[in-house]
Amino acid sequence: MEEAIRTYTVNGAWQDHMETVKGSIEPGKLADLCVIGRDILSVDTHEIGAVPVLMTVVGGRIVFDASEGAFD
Repeated sequence: MEEAIRTYTVNGAWQDHMETVKGSIEPGKLADLCVIGRDILSVDTHEIGAVPVLMTVVGGRIVFDASEGAFD
């Protein structure tokens, strides 16, 4: 699971030559991320699809909050 996460984050940014801009959560990098309702490293792989998305942040701006819905 950790390798899969790195494939979609840090390694994906490296492949695009964008590792100084995205791929990890650090000051100065793009803040595109989602907050999920369970620890993805402890969830059975067959249950990952059922893990709720609690919040989505794009460009440092909250675009979805499960408690409030989507924003424009």
